This record gives sequence, C-alpha cells and structure tokens, in this order.
Amino acid sequence: MTRPERDRDALGRARQARPRDALGRPLPYGAAGVEPVSEEPLPPEETLRTARELVAAGRPFAAHEVLEVRWKSGPAEERDLWQGLAQLCVAITHAARGNHTGAHRLAQRAAARLAAYAATGRATYGVDLDAVTECAKRQVEAGRDGAADGSPADAARDDW
Repeated sequence: MTRPERDRDALGRARQARPRDALGRPLPYGAAGVEPVSEEPLPPEETLRTARELVAAGRPFAAHEVLEVRWKSGPAEERDLWQGLAQLCVAITHAARGNHTGAHRLAQRAAARLAAYAATGRATYGVDLDAVTECAKRQVEAGRDGAADGSPADAARDDW
C-alpha cells in the first residue's frame, strides 16, 4: 500500500490540507472537517481572543495551533507564555480524546512553564496565568474522573 505524500507548500513546509475533526484528528481526504485556522501569526490580543473562541467552541486543538504560530513567530522572551498556553490547549485536547495520562502530564509541564514565565514579570496581555492554568487542570481532571462530556467549555472562562 502506498501512502500519499505529505501535504507541503512550495517551500516544503507541512500544511494542513487534510481535513480534521473538532479535536484535531485527521479525517480521510474528501471528508467534511472543521474549518482550518490560519497559519499566519496574529497580534497577541487577537491570538488570545481567537484561542478563547476556539476553546469555547470545543476546538482546543485549533486553539493550540493559533497559539503555536504565535510562539514560533513572536519574540523569544515571550516563547514560554505562548508555548505554555498552547500546551494547556493540547492537554485539554488529550483529555477530550480520552488520553488522561498524557493530558495530566502536559498540563503539569504547561503549568511549570507558565509559572516560570509569570516569575519574569513580562507581559501576559491580561491573562491571569494562575487562573487559566487552574481552569485547564480542572478540565483535565474532570475528564479523567469521567465528569466531563468531552467539551472543553470550562477552560474558556474569562481567565484567558
């Protein structure tokens, strides 16, 4: 069985041409998936607004992608902020997919990264890092305990 070539642009960078479900799982080519998010970096406030909206809509994986673009294109001194927030979104994604061990471990790593960033006193763009970390951890724990229905809505509170 031959595998199709990976989706690449003219410069050889990976692209998201394959459709995905709301939790980022790949679907067969030609299937109806969710609308992909832009692969262009957004300004910090717009990144946060978009990530909030995506998490509230049950798309934490897409929120992770928006945050990941920001971390990879933003200033190096803000990398831990954006990477930590992206990791929280992936933790929520793992919890919604049923990977509770991975969700817990990633939430812990994200919390440590965000705590280290908070200690620097650098800009958080209005995000209460402690509150958003605790909110995401609650979502991960709820999924592990079977209390969550797979919806990450709690993680989209105004803490972001």
